Amino acid sequence: MRKKISVVVCVYNEEDNVRPLIEQITTALQGYSYEIIYVDDGSTDNTIQNLKAIPHPHLKIIEFRKNYGQSLALMAGIDYSTGDFIVTMDGDLQNDPADIPAMLRMIESGDADIIAGIRKKRQDGFILRKFPSMIANWIIRKTSGVKMKDYGCALKVFRAEIAKDLGLYGELHRFIPVLASLEGAKIAQMDVRHHPRQFGKSKYGLSRTFKVVSDLLLMLFFKKYMQKPMHLFGNLGVLSFTVGALINLYLVGLKIAGQDIWGKPLLMLGLMLVIGGIQLVTIGIIVEIQMRTYFESQNKRPYQVRRVMEPGKEFVEGR
Repeated sequence: MRKKISVVVCVYNEEDNVRPLIEQITTALQGYSYEIIYVDDGSTDNTIQNLKAIPHPHLKIIEFRKNYGQSLALMAGIDYSTGDFIVTMDGDLQNDPADIPAMLRMIESGDADIIAGIRKKRQDGFILRKFPSMIANWIIRKTSGVKMKDYGCALKVFRAEIAKDLGLYGELHRFIPVLASLEGAKIAQMDVRHHPRQFGKSKYGLSRTFKVVSDLLLMLFFKKYMQKPMHLFGNLGVLSFTVGALINLYLVGLKIAGQDIWGKPLLMLGLMLVIGGIQLVTIGIIVEIQMRTYFESQNKRPYQVRRVMEPGKEFVEGR
């Protein structure tokens, strides 16, 4: 018996793209048992209305109450999926559903838990899309140790048990391979097609590179220190104490020599920047862990669904 496929598509203001993409997915998955799960991330155009107007027997629509971001939209789509394999892809027609069967054959024939796409001939602008992505990919590869060529490609195929264990809070969808590797998942890659955007506007830009850097600090903490945080905070504490002690000894020496050590602005600025930076990073990590504890300990999800529509059923209130 052939296994069921769940295709998760997250959209925000993609009214002109929903129908042609659903038609492409339907064509690509002929002969498969599948479902298409669209997560509308608080669109303000006619995306949800256009989705409702499509009479598709395998279409499930999840409508958010507001815009939560791509990571939580992916989380919701994965939560509501029922397939043995979960396919994720963008809703802007740039990913090609025709690549899905080859990716499915690859994951079924090998021991990989995730097949990640590589946009071989990426059809995006260099300055605002390709160049920031190149920087982000290089930073993530060098710091995380997970050697992926294209972290930004949304087209991926997961074994369901791996996808459902991902903690996609905040803006961590770009770090899915890193999160999966933390759970021991095996990742394989393959070249996929990429098309230029025809309708709508891109939601990505240069500013995402800075978000990647801040999220990367969190990923490094999870990878190296999640189960031994004292190795991080203890080392920083010892380093900070050592530097402070050396400065104090230097100031004592100046004082003994008869110099005035009070009110040196450069020294005060340096101390404030170092202490402030350590505090900000530490607070960010602690808050992130507390957020995960809050949601997971109470079995809550960090998003709210307005309605869910399944084939043959009326709209019902989501969880």
